[in-house]
Amino acid sequence: MDFFSRAKSVKLKSRHDKYLTADADDASVFQDRSDSAAANWAVEFVEGAGGVVRLRSCSGKYLTAKDEEFLLGVTGRKVVQSVPPKLDSSVEWEPVREGMQVRLKTRYGNYLRANGGLPPWRNSVTHDIPHRHHDWILWDVEVVETRSDADLSEDDVRCSNFTLRLPSNLSSSSDDSSKKYEGRLIYYYVVDDDGNADDSVEGLSFQLKGSRLEDLIQRLEEETGLEDIIVCSRSRLNGKLYPLRLALPPDNAPMHVFIVPSASRAANEFMPAAARRSPSLAPHP
Repeated sequence: MDFFSRAKSVKLKSRHDKYLTADADDASVFQDRSDSAAANWAVEFVEGAGGVVRLRSCSGKYLTAKDEEFLLGVTGRKVVQSVPPKLDSSVEWEPVREGMQVRLKTRYGNYLRANGGLPPWRNSVTHDIPHRHHDWILWDVEVVETRSDADLSEDDVRCSNFTLRLPSNLSSSSDDSSKKYEGRLIYYYVVDDDGNADDSVEGLSFQLKGSRLEDLIQRLEEETGLEDIIVCSRSRLNGKLYPLRLALPPDNAPMHVFIVPSASRAANEFMPAAARRSPSLAPHP
């Protein structure tokens, strides 16, 4: 039987390895790495609508797709916690399987989206139809509590038509400790307008597969939401930043890189050199 139709509560993990979390203000939602109780969502099936669910937060409010813009003039509409006077389509989500993950679709065709990039986008959750970053609408589903047979009605059994991913700690197929994690660990920092970045604290990170500079640039643009970036390293001799060239170091040792937005004042120092060394690093006209 389908995992979701037996799920009493779930956690939803985004592409950024963060959980959909109900804010303590009982109104907002965001992404957080902690899998606290605020990341638990009770599952309710919508009677007469096979495959459609409502998700209720620990405060008893429903995950709700609003028609209001999240930020004026940009794509993406608000997702909040609410209790409408009458439960309507704004609190209904249709899970659509994609491989071992799901997309959560509103009744009007938008998708629940976990945003990355710089504030105020970072850790926000909206709903829309993305034109890029399509993986930001994919979610892993971890079953927290399972319904017993006594909890299930015939409608519940028929309500879902996809299979969700089991949490890793429930899998008995292999021992995770014996797996080798492929790739290179990248720590990244976005510099301010003057080219400064505080690397005394650990930066955000991800695992990069591939050894090309182009792979690193593309992944950093996806992580930050920035375009036409200049990727730099810091000199051990004088502490100054310099653009990376051609290829990454041959080993898979962790790297600390600094992102210089092309629109910043700091980019003026690097842009001529970067443009000569690699046209792909120059800004678009």
